[in-house]
Amino acid sequence: MDTKVVYLYEQNLDEETLIECGRIVREGGLVVFPTETVYGLGANALDGEAVKKIFKAKGRPQDNPLIVHIADVGSIKPLVKEIPEIAKSLMEKFWPGPLTIILKKSELIPLETSAGLDSVGIRMPSNIIAAKLIEESKVPIAAPSANISGRPSPTDMERCIEDLFGKVDYIIGGEKCDFGLESTVVDCTEYPPCVLRPGGVTLEMLQEIDENIYIDPAILKKIDETFKPKAPGMKYRHYAPKAPLYIIQGQRDKVVEKINSMVEEYKKENKMIGVIATEETKDLYKDALVISLGSIKDMKTLGKNLFETLRVFDDKGVHEIFSECFEEKGIGIAIMNRLKKSSGYNIINV
Repeated sequence: MDTKVVYLYEQNLDEETLIECGRIVREGGLVVFPTETVYGLGANALDGEAVKKIFKAKGRPQDNPLIVHIADVGSIKPLVKEIPEIAKSLMEKFWPGPLTIILKKSELIPLETSAGLDSVGIRMPSNIIAAKLIEESKVPIAAPSANISGRPSPTDMERCIEDLFGKVDYIIGGEKCDFGLESTVVDCTEYPPCVLRPGGVTLEMLQEIDENIYIDPAILKKIDETFKPKAPGMKYRHYAPKAPLYIIQGQRDKVVEKINSMVEEYKKENKMIGVIATEETKDLYKDALVISLGSIKDMKTLGKNLFETLRVFDDKGVHEIFSECFEEKGIGIAIMNRLKKSSGYNIINV
């Protein structure tokens, strides 16, 4: 497949490109586009055959549901059976933005999009390019992250080209994503609503709307293969670098000591080791490729840099990766959720 690549920025929207990409989506093609979370691989959410192309391009398991993206709140009504009051409150507070709301789907949403479920996740992105593309498509867009399934999600356009060039019709964008982690997913098909994937909209923020909203305990632990996911990223190993990744969990001094001792052991085997650290700890490690995600005082930046850091380790060809752990509070819950899935739950407690 011939893939066209066009660099677009919010200051240079290039209406002709967006109109053409909208037509391609509407007629069953695939377009990669930026959002504020990660880059998405989009197809017409109402066209089951078009959606199948997403799964093929990514190598994505068929039982992993897709998120449907809309450009305005009014577009949601034909897509769902009902909108509970709590869902309306969440939309009013957090849309447009990095929040996906799961509702009972209408017959308009094909089973390919919902992965056979009777519910669907819907989001209204705040990224201007994403919003304009959806408007020009004149259809809702189903879009998972624009990467080969299982690999770290792309937060810049070059990673999308790396994974999907030749597999899609268009790749548009240019700027790095604001959040760098996929959207928070909240299931509003039952009460109280349940967080099925943590993200930039934290549990604390959600509980300002309703204190009864809670996090599904399943997202913080390894899932059985028979589990049927209600939201993307719940079941399979995701965000994985090529090298094995281990999370070292415990008090900071013990974590640093353990990582350094493991680096020393692997050094004897002439292995290159990657270490995920922070600005506060990066100078405490020796004889390894150390990448700081940012300051521990700025958790949003840590999350924004996580996926690209994993990609850099792939670029450098490291043999093993050791990561510090982070407090599972606020955005830290989302960061640790992604790290645990990246590692396949390889956690060493010290």
